[in-house]
Amino acid sequence: MTTRVLIADDHAAIRSGLRLILDDADDIVVVGEAGDGAAALANARALLPDVVLMDIRMPGTDGIEATASIVGESLADVLVLTTFDVDEYVFGALRAGAAGFLLKTADAATLVDAVRRVAAGEGVLAPEVTRRTLRAFAEQAPARPAVPSVHIGELTGREREVLAALGQGLSNADLAAALLITEATAKTHVSRVLAKLGCSSRVQAAIVAREAGLV
Repeated sequence: MTTRVLIADDHAAIRSGLRLILDDADDIVVVGEAGDGAAALANARALLPDVVLMDIRMPGTDGIEATASIVGESLADVLVLTTFDVDEYVFGALRAGAAGFLLKTADAATLVDAVRRVAAGEGVLAPEVTRRTLRAFAEQAPARPAVPSVHIGELTGREREVLAALGQGLSNADLAAALLITEATAKTHVSRVLAKLGCSSRVQAAIVAREAGLV
């Protein structure tokens, strides 16, 4: 399958460089570009990409606000690509529903792999921020559970299995193989679980699964 990508960055040279990298992959096609968050949202609505490669610091509507809107409307998965590994940006992007966070120092192979993984339903975190992110969420977990426990009780038996798989970081393909279902069915189950829990990303659902003791 070909993964359709929208690039959002306020620097034309960076957009051109990212396009060259992604267009070199046989299974990825860049369907559009945007110079700010508002344009990213508008183009996501019009072009319906699979993945939006999103910068954070852009004029007007920034990348975090645009990510929240794109994910909230279920238009695409968002992979944040930024120069800065500031905690405010990392956590803000994840809370907005981003499926991944990479730094612009990532090499071409890492970027292409991250786009493929996000398109496949996986989450991606830059190695530079992974430990800080895990520590921050672990510190917040006892005081601020991700969702009320009543939501867990609303899940069916199969949906609890899906949530447990998300807690293990399984992709849709791995989840389908583990539960002996099709990948399309796995994707449907994941969407229903996220909706019932009020989660905007697989990363948030994974945190819920761990807090609920399913992993």
